[in-house]
Amino acid sequence: MKIITWNCNMAYRKKASFILAHKPDIVIVPECEHPDKLLFPVGTKKPKDILWFGKNQHKGLAIFSYSKYRFTVLDNHNQDLQMIIPILVTGGEFNFNLFAIWANNPTDPDGQYVEQVWKAIHHYDNLLAGTSCILAGDFNSNTIWDRKYRAGNHSNVVKVLEEKGIFSTYHLHHKQKQGEEKHPTLYLYRHEDKPYHIDYCFVSIDILKKLKSVEVGAYDYWTKHSDHVPVIVTFKTSRKKMIDNKADR
Repeated sequence: MKIITWNCNMAYRKKASFILAHKPDIVIVPECEHPDKLLFPVGTKKPKDILWFGKNQHKGLAIFSYSKYRFTVLDNHNQDLQMIIPILVTGGEFNFNLFAIWANNPTDPDGQYVEQVWKAIHHYDNLLAGTSCILAGDFNSNTIWDRKYRAGNHSNVVKVLEEKGIFSTYHLHHKQKQGEEKHPTLYLYRHEDKPYHIDYCFVSIDILKKLKSVEVGAYDYWTKHSDHVPVIVTFKTSRKKMIDNKADR
């Protein structure tokens, strides 16, 4: 199973082929246009399942399946947490809860970025504790921006998730510390001298055991298309599933 999260900086329809070259199963795309506007070029592989959320038709949060995985939004979706979507993913070797994240809610007086994730991990506590789950997307946060006087900072989000047995794939795979990442995922204004790591994929310990690789896109290639680069996370799959996926493609 391969999951990619990439803030595409709008116009995903024109950029999907760059992501599809990596043969993803699931793609989480902040700043994606509404499905009605997804008029892909001829020859571009079409997604087999789509969810989209947002108020701006040009700039919402999309989740795509390019294989057998299917999505169902969970009933207890908190509409106040606008861009953190709890989804049941089925069709693979095992079912899991996916939290697609674009931490960006300027209407919330408590804070529009990491505070959204902080609220979500408490609201959805029963879906996180002791379950197979993945949280992936643009968190718009990093330990370097911690507000010490606020409980809902990045370091505390990481701490609470780890207490629930949920860990950052990038930091474990590349042996990095929070706030000291060597691989940026955002280049502010596409400037190479303004790098930040703000896109993540956290997974529960049972899924973590299947982790195969975590790749972060290169500046020179991806900043032609967005200010973000993709985070590409691959998990080990049984031989039978690999054959099924190849046939499905």
